[in-house]
Amino acid sequence: MAIKILLFGDIGIDDIVALIYGALHDEIEIVGVVADYGNISRENAMASVQYLHGLFNQSDQIPIFEGAELPMTGENPTYYPEIHGEYGLGPIVPEQEYSGEGENFLEIAKVIEAHGNDLTIVSIGRLTSLATMFIHYKSLMNSVKAFYVMGGAFWVPGNVTPVSEANFHADPVAAKVVVTHARNLTIIPLNVTERAIVNQEMVDYIAGIGKVKILKPLLDYYYAFYKKRNPAAPGSPVHDALTIMAPLHPEMLTYKSLPVYIVQAKDGMERGHSIADIRPYTTFGETEKKHRIAFDLDYRLFFSNFMSTMTGERF
Repeated sequence: MAIKILLFGDIGIDDIVALIYGALHDEIEIVGVVADYGNISRENAMASVQYLHGLFNQSDQIPIFEGAELPMTGENPTYYPEIHGEYGLGPIVPEQEYSGEGENFLEIAKVIEAHGNDLTIVSIGRLTSLATMFIHYKSLMNSVKAFYVMGGAFWVPGNVTPVSEANFHADPVAAKVVVTHARNLTIIPLNVTERAIVNQEMVDYIAGIGKVKILKPLLDYYYAFYKKRNPAAPGSPVHDALTIMAPLHPEMLTYKSLPVYIVQAKDGMERGHSIADIRPYTTFGETEKKHRIAFDLDYRLFFSNFMSTMTGERF
């Protein structure tokens, strides 16, 4: 039986790779996509998801919801076309702009009501929209089976500041709402996603098979950025693909359950810093909420699962 996933994303290249993985995997049923601001504008994110659904003949099957345009901090978001392209598709520009026919945000509640305890929510972008759902529908959100969030950096370098990861840094208020109120939350941080590398040999092999032709221009663009920043970069980290894989493959990751805090500084390198409390006691007593955090990745299993899904061959 396929796992039912409602996906929240800010639609950069790795979000698109995650959506492709979900479209190709027989054991994943994506029941909705919430397209947010983040790597690109919400309008461009909606256009990109519509474009991708057209490629996979999913246009009439999977609802696309208009997510947040701004973070809860009230700031104007920063976009990253140099990393992801104007549409989160690298060099690809969809032939059509966003049609304006996305689903109303609050209709997400109907998807959750329909699937309830069979639903897994996977968040691979800024957490603004997910936090908004907790603010509007806390009891309903507690009916969801599990939450998987790509975010944070625990005792490893951040990718926006020396200590902060992009999704938590962009809206630390929303991140705090989610870690405070989510039940059965798994965090997939940079500790593991930075190691989920797709190298050039893998990209070329997938392109040669021809099952996912769009993947090569996406990841070539992505890798060009990483290689410019670090000439020794072995390939592209597919942060979001690893996150959508995690509910299916618990054996691929090693976890610890710990209390999590998000630094709420308005400015400075510590903004959005994710802190896990590893003390053998907690200041707030035994009832302090703990979340499962991924700290180690079995790359061999990641490679096998990613390549098998993307090619249709057994690895």
